[in-house]
Amino acid sequence: MTRVLVTNDDGIDSPGLHALAVVLRAHGMDVTIAAPVTQSSGSSASIMAENAEGQIRVERRTLEGLEGVPAFAVHGGPGLIALIAARGAFGDPTDVVASGINHGANVGRAILHSGTVGAALTGGLNGARGLAISLDVGLAPKTFRWEEAAEAAAELVPALLRHPRGTVINVNVPNTVESRGMVEADLAPFGIVQTTLTQQDEHHVRLAVEDLPREPVPGSDAALLADGWITVTGLDPVSHVPLGIVAEVGAG
Repeated sequence: MTRVLVTNDDGIDSPGLHALAVVLRAHGMDVTIAAPVTQSSGSSASIMAENAEGQIRVERRTLEGLEGVPAFAVHGGPGLIALIAARGAFGDPTDVVASGINHGANVGRAILHSGTVGAALTGGLNGARGLAISLDVGLAPKTFRWEEAAEAAAELVPALLRHPRGTVINVNVPNTVESRGMVEADLAPFGIVQTTLTQQDEHHVRLAVEDLPREPVPGSDAALLADGWITVTGLDPVSHVPLGIVAEVGAG
Protein backbone atom coordinates (compact mmCIF):
# COMPACT_ATOMS: atom_id res chain seq x y z
CA MET A 1 0.00 0.00 0.00
CA THR A 2 1.31 3.43 -0.95
CA ARG A 3 2.17 5.51 2.11
CA VAL A 4 1.43 9.22 1.74
CA LEU A 5 2.17 12.15 4.01
CA VAL A 6 -0.43 14.88 3.49
CA THR A 7 0.72 18.34 4.50
CA ASN A 8 0.14 21.95 3.42
CA ASP A 9 0.94 25.56 4.22
CA ASP A 10 -2.64 26.71 4.90
CA GLY A 11 -2.83 24.93 8.24
CA ILE A 12 -4.25 21.67 9.52
CA ASP A 13 -7.83 22.96 9.59
CA SER A 14 -7.92 23.95 5.91
CA PRO A 15 -10.61 22.38 3.68
CA GLY A 16 -8.07 21.68 0.94
CA LEU A 17 -5.98 19.47 3.20
CA HIS A 18 -9.08 17.65 4.39
CA ALA A 19 -10.34 16.99 0.84
CA LEU A 20 -6.94 15.73 -0.27
CA ALA A 21 -6.62 13.31 2.63
CA VAL A 22 -10.17 11.99 2.17
CA VAL A 23 -9.74 11.32 -1.54
CA LEU A 24 -6.28 9.74 -1.26
CA ARG A 25 -7.56 7.42 1.46
CA ALA A 26 -10.59 6.55 -0.70
CA HIS A 27 -8.13 5.54 -3.44
CA GLY A 28 -6.60 2.98 -1.08
CA MET A 29 -3.57 4.90 0.13
CA ASP A 30 -2.16 4.76 3.65
CA VAL A 31 -2.48 8.41 4.70
CA THR A 32 -0.77 10.27 7.53
CA ILE A 33 -1.52 13.96 8.06
CA ALA A 34 0.99 16.42 9.48
CA ALA A 35 0.40 20.11 8.87
CA PRO A 36 1.18 23.47 10.45
CA VAL A 37 -1.00 24.45 13.37
CA THR A 38 -1.34 27.92 11.81
CA GLN A 39 -1.12 29.54 8.38
CA SER A 40 2.39 29.19 6.91
CA SER A 41 1.98 30.52 3.37
CA GLY A 42 5.12 31.93 1.79
CA SER A 43 7.39 29.87 4.02
CA SER A 44 9.11 28.16 1.07
CA ALA A 45 11.22 25.23 2.35
CA SER A 46 12.03 26.91 5.66
CA ILE A 47 12.83 24.65 8.60
CA MET A 48 12.23 27.36 11.19
CA ALA A 49 9.90 26.34 14.01
CA GLU A 50 8.37 27.52 17.24
CA ASN A 51 10.37 25.56 19.77
CA ALA A 52 11.29 25.38 23.40
CA GLU A 53 14.75 24.18 24.37
CA GLY A 54 15.24 22.68 20.92
CA GLN A 55 11.94 20.79 20.93
CA ILE A 56 9.31 21.17 18.21
CA ARG A 57 5.79 21.06 19.59
CA VAL A 58 3.51 18.47 17.98
CA GLU A 59 -0.17 17.94 18.87
CA ARG A 60 -2.14 14.81 18.02
CA ARG A 61 -5.46 15.61 16.29
CA THR A 62 -8.59 13.75 15.15
CA LEU A 63 -10.11 15.28 12.02
CA GLU A 64 -13.81 14.93 11.25
CA GLY A 65 -14.41 12.35 8.55
CA LEU A 66 -10.84 11.10 8.92
CA GLU A 67 -11.16 9.18 12.15
CA GLY A 68 -8.45 6.55 12.30
CA VAL A 69 -6.06 8.60 10.16
CA PRO A 70 -3.02 9.71 12.18
CA ALA A 71 -3.05 13.51 12.23
CA PHE A 72 -0.56 15.91 13.77
CA ALA A 73 -0.61 19.70 14.16
CA VAL A 74 2.97 20.93 14.11
CA HIS A 75 4.26 24.25 15.40
CA GLY A 76 6.41 24.68 12.33
CA GLY A 77 6.20 25.11 8.58
CA PRO A 78 5.59 22.51 5.87
CA GLY A 79 9.24 22.26 4.85
CA LEU A 80 10.18 21.35 8.40
CA ILE A 81 7.30 18.86 8.56
CA ALA A 82 8.49 17.07 5.41
CA LEU A 83 12.02 16.97 6.84
CA ILE A 84 11.13 15.49 10.21
CA ALA A 85 8.67 13.09 8.56
CA ALA A 86 11.59 11.66 6.58
CA ARG A 87 13.34 11.06 9.91
CA GLY A 88 10.40 9.07 11.28
CA ALA A 89 8.61 11.74 13.33
CA PHE A 90 5.17 10.46 12.25
CA GLY A 91 5.91 6.78 11.70
CA ASP A 92 7.75 5.09 8.87
CA PRO A 93 8.87 7.45 6.08
CA THR A 94 6.34 7.72 3.28
CA ASP A 95 6.50 7.06 -0.45
CA VAL A 96 4.92 10.40 -1.36
CA VAL A 97 4.72 13.82 0.26
CA ALA A 98 1.45 15.29 -1.03
CA SER A 99 1.29 19.00 -0.20
CA GLY A 100 -1.96 20.91 -0.57
CA ILE A 101 -4.53 21.54 -1.69
CA ASN A 102 -3.33 25.12 -1.66
CA HIS A 103 -5.84 27.98 -1.58
CA GLY A 104 -4.68 29.63 -4.80
CA ALA A 105 -2.48 28.74 -7.75
CA ASN A 106 1.26 28.19 -7.50
CA VAL A 107 2.65 28.86 -10.97
CA GLY A 108 5.78 30.35 -12.49
CA ARG A 109 9.16 30.81 -10.91
CA ALA A 110 7.48 32.49 -7.95
CA ILE A 111 6.83 28.98 -6.60
CA LEU A 112 10.24 29.46 -5.00
CA HIS A 113 8.38 31.21 -2.16
CA SER A 114 5.55 28.70 -1.78
CA GLY A 115 5.33 26.63 1.36
CA THR A 116 3.17 24.14 -0.55
CA VAL A 117 5.93 23.60 -3.10
CA GLY A 118 8.63 23.80 -0.42
CA ALA A 119 7.21 20.76 1.36
CA ALA A 120 7.13 18.72 -1.86
CA LEU A 121 10.70 19.72 -2.71
CA THR A 122 11.90 18.85 0.80
CA GLY A 123 10.17 15.50 0.57
CA GLY A 124 11.92 14.84 -2.73
CA LEU A 125 15.30 15.76 -1.28
CA ASN A 126 14.77 13.32 1.58
CA GLY A 127 13.86 10.11 -0.17
CA ALA A 128 10.18 10.49 -1.07
CA ARG A 129 8.43 11.66 -4.19
CA GLY A 130 6.86 15.10 -3.92
CA LEU A 131 3.50 16.31 -5.20
CA ALA A 132 2.42 19.92 -4.66
CA ILE A 133 -1.18 20.63 -5.65
CA SER A 134 -2.99 23.96 -5.78
CA LEU A 135 -6.48 25.15 -6.72
CA ASP A 136 -6.71 28.32 -8.80
CA VAL A 137 -9.47 29.99 -6.80
CA GLY A 138 -8.59 33.56 -7.80
CA LEU A 139 -8.95 36.53 -5.47
CA ALA A 140 -12.72 36.38 -4.81
CA PRO A 141 -13.95 32.78 -5.19
CA LYS A 142 -17.62 31.88 -4.74
CA THR A 143 -17.12 28.12 -4.92
CA PHE A 144 -14.22 25.80 -4.21
CA ARG A 145 -13.65 22.65 -6.28
CA TRP A 146 -11.50 20.90 -3.69
CA GLU A 147 -12.71 17.42 -4.64
CA GLU A 148 -11.82 17.91 -8.32
CA ALA A 149 -8.32 18.98 -7.35
CA ALA A 150 -7.95 16.06 -4.94
CA GLU A 151 -9.05 13.60 -7.63
CA ALA A 152 -6.43 15.03 -9.98
CA ALA A 153 -3.78 14.43 -7.32
CA ALA A 154 -4.96 10.86 -6.75
CA GLU A 155 -4.89 10.19 -10.49
CA LEU A 156 -1.28 11.36 -10.70
CA VAL A 157 0.11 9.35 -7.77
CA PRO A 158 0.43 6.00 -9.62
CA ALA A 159 2.31 7.70 -12.47
CA LEU A 160 4.52 9.53 -9.98
CA LEU A 161 5.38 6.22 -8.29
CA ARG A 162 6.73 4.89 -11.59
CA HIS A 163 9.43 7.55 -11.37
CA PRO A 164 12.39 7.32 -8.98
CA ARG A 165 12.36 8.68 -5.46
CA GLY A 166 13.27 12.33 -5.53
CA THR A 167 10.86 13.12 -8.37
CA VAL A 168 8.78 16.22 -7.65
CA ILE A 169 5.81 17.60 -9.56
CA ASN A 170 3.85 20.83 -9.20
CA VAL A 171 0.17 20.59 -10.11
CA ASN A 172 -2.36 23.39 -10.58
CA VAL A 173 -6.08 22.78 -11.05
CA PRO A 174 -8.63 25.29 -12.40
CA ASN A 175 -11.52 26.00 -10.06
CA THR A 176 -14.11 24.63 -12.51
CA VAL A 177 -16.48 21.66 -12.65
CA GLU A 178 -14.56 20.15 -15.56
CA SER A 179 -11.06 20.91 -16.79
CA ARG A 180 -9.82 20.51 -20.34
CA GLY A 181 -7.52 17.71 -19.20
CA MET A 182 -3.94 17.46 -18.00
CA VAL A 183 -0.92 18.93 -19.73
CA GLU A 184 2.76 19.23 -18.89
CA ALA A 185 3.80 22.86 -18.74
CA ASP A 186 6.90 24.99 -18.34
CA LEU A 187 7.13 27.49 -15.50
CA ALA A 188 6.10 31.02 -16.36
CA PRO A 189 8.82 33.65 -15.81
CA PHE A 190 6.86 35.09 -12.88
CA GLY A 191 3.77 34.03 -10.94
CA ILE A 192 0.14 35.10 -11.30
CA VAL A 193 0.44 37.93 -8.79
CA GLN A 194 3.03 40.60 -8.12
CA THR A 195 4.04 42.47 -5.01
CA THR A 196 4.45 46.22 -4.87
CA LEU A 197 5.89 48.41 -2.13
CA THR A 198 3.09 50.62 -0.81
CA GLN A 199 4.75 52.03 2.31
CA GLN A 200 8.32 52.72 3.29
CA ASP A 201 9.51 54.78 6.23
CA GLU A 202 12.14 54.55 8.92
CA HIS A 203 10.43 51.72 10.80
CA HIS A 204 8.01 50.02 8.39
CA VAL A 205 7.68 48.52 4.93
CA ARG A 206 4.32 47.43 3.51
CA LEU A 207 3.73 45.13 0.53
CA ALA A 208 0.54 44.76 -1.49
CA VAL A 209 -0.36 41.78 -3.68
CA GLU A 210 -2.19 42.35 -6.95
CA ASP A 211 -2.84 40.62 -10.26
CA LEU A 212 -0.20 40.91 -12.93
CA PRO A 213 -1.25 43.41 -15.60
CA ARG A 214 0.30 41.46 -18.49
CA GLU A 215 -0.79 38.33 -20.31
CA PRO A 216 1.01 35.13 -19.26
CA VAL A 217 3.64 33.66 -21.58
CA PRO A 218 1.92 31.33 -24.11
CA GLY A 219 2.46 27.66 -23.29
CA SER A 220 3.50 28.37 -19.71
CA ASP A 221 1.79 26.89 -16.66
CA ALA A 222 0.13 30.24 -15.95
CA ALA A 223 -1.30 30.51 -19.48
CA LEU A 224 -2.47 26.90 -19.71
CA LEU A 225 -4.09 27.05 -16.27
CA ALA A 226 -5.95 30.20 -17.30
CA ASP A 227 -7.19 28.29 -20.37
CA GLY A 228 -8.73 25.60 -18.16
CA TRP A 229 -6.00 22.95 -18.15
CA ILE A 230 -4.65 21.04 -15.16
CA THR A 231 -0.95 21.82 -15.37
CA VAL A 232 1.78 19.40 -14.31
CA THR A 233 5.37 20.60 -14.03
CA GLY A 234 8.36 18.52 -13.04
CA LEU A 235 10.70 20.29 -10.64
CA ASP A 236 14.39 19.76 -10.01
CA PRO A 237 14.72 20.23 -6.23
CA VAL A 238 18.31 21.46 -6.16
CA SER A 239 20.71 21.62 -9.07
CA HIS A 240 23.93 23.33 -9.98
CA VAL A 241 24.93 25.29 -13.08
CA PRO A 242 28.59 25.24 -14.21
CA LEU A 243 29.72 28.84 -14.73
CA GLY A 244 33.50 28.69 -15.06
CA ILE A 245 33.91 31.52 -12.56
CA VAL A 246 37.02 30.02 -10.98
CA ALA A 247 38.70 29.78 -14.38
CA GLU A 248 37.81 33.41 -15.01
CA VAL A 249 39.35 34.46 -11.71
CA GLY A 250 42.49 32.50 -12.51
CA ALA A 251 42.69 34.15 -15.93
CA GLY A 252 42.71 37.59 -14.30
